[in-house]
Amino acid sequence: MLSITSSIDAQPVHYEKSEYIETDTGNKVSRKSTIHGSQNIILGGKTIIQTECMVRGDLRRTGTGHAVVIAVGRFCLLAQRSLIRPPSKVYKTVFSYYPMKIGDFVHVGEGSIVEAAQIGSHVRIGKNCVIGRFAIIKDNAVILDNTVVAPNCVIPSFSVYAGNPAVMVEELPTCWPQIMEREARPK
Repeated sequence: MLSITSSIDAQPVHYEKSEYIETDTGNKVSRKSTIHGSQNIILGGKTIIQTECMVRGDLRRTGTGHAVVIAVGRFCLLAQRSLIRPPSKVYKTVFSYYPMKIGDFVHVGEGSIVEAAQIGSHVRIGKNCVIGRFAIIKDNAVILDNTVVAPNCVIPSFSVYAGNPAVMVEELPTCWPQIMEREARPK
């Protein structure tokens, strides 16, 4: 049996306020992170982008006007050295990027690369994971450390995936959303 909930007893992480920029909606963005195309990125509120994280909002379809490239929900954590970039493909001889949507209460671990089309709410992605292009991770899922999720893969709700390639190794309890919310909200 894997211990998914052991991190609940973890101590709060404190940060140096001068290292972060805080927005009106309570988002905290490290001054040492790299945000490209910020006009194409929406942060829902209370989201933290840590040191050396890179978010690529500049990778979007060509054309006029601004489009939301990456939408991140509330109470999310994009950990150190993670890379968030929209998925891309060649369609009818034209290379294009497509939007990415990340739900609420999502934790992306250190050093992970995410190119998913959609990540549901209450999802935890471990350290050093690779989430392939156009993958869909449904609500209430866990991707363990060092896991590689294949492109176009669909991860079902209440499941735990691990390995390279990712395979289901466990099911989550139905109380998983409450566990993630309790972990994310300030005490």
